[in-house]
Amino acid sequence: MQTIVCMKWGKRYPADFANRLHSMIKRNTARPTRLVCYTDDMSGLDPAIEGRVLPPIVIPERITYKPWRKVSLWAPTLPGLEGDVLFMDLDLVVTGSLDSFFDYEPSKTFCVIENWTQMGSGIGNTSVYRFRVGAHPYLYDNLQSDADAILARFPNSQTYISKNIKEKTFWPAEWCESFKHTLMPRWPLNFFQTTPLPAATKVVAFTGKPDPDEARDGHWEAPWYKKTYKHVRPTPWIAQHWR
Repeated sequence: MQTIVCMKWGKRYPADFANRLHSMIKRNTARPTRLVCYTDDMSGLDPAIEGRVLPPIVIPERITYKPWRKVSLWAPTLPGLEGDVLFMDLDLVVTGSLDSFFDYEPSKTFCVIENWTQMGSGIGNTSVYRFRVGAHPYLYDNLQSDADAILARFPNSQTYISKNIKEKTFWPAEWCESFKHTLMPRWPLNFFQTTPLPAATKVVAFTGKPDPDEARDGHWEAPWYKKTYKHVRPTPWIAQHWR
């Protein structure tokens, strides 16, 4: 049984995003695969999703519901989980086989996207990563014991993890694309060209804005003075895959 986990808290993403992720996982895996959703609100989740309370972590209140909370997955144990687990953010569109993410470099305990905006700097983007449960508990322990110093030194959790983890392997670059940073045509072509989907792509991440539904419909929420460059044409392949 392959295990994929996601996290959902607050009002940013409704249960529908988790349900769509589950549907995409089922269509893009050939082996038995379960989705575990750690959340503060299980209402609306598909019954086939294993809803669980958010893993405990003691961190400053100002980051309690920020991406820093994802560090809780590096705890020494996660009840009901063991071995290699794939984490996926909710704002993703799955376009290819996910089984490959479990087969790639099986001896490695942490595989992650090389962050598209920091290539060559050793920083991973944690939209999609595989981790071995309990393999690096010092990331969890150190954040709890010295949070203020860590927050002062690192701008976000993925930089903290990337700079401190003892082992790191990047996925093949063509597997994971960023809708905004690697796929969408540059300005001013984004006003005239539809964002393509390369054949080798397995996952497209929607960091920040636009969200998948917005890009699908050609809508990019932004202040009026940024509309001169923040524009996306309707993207039909999102509707095909994000369901």
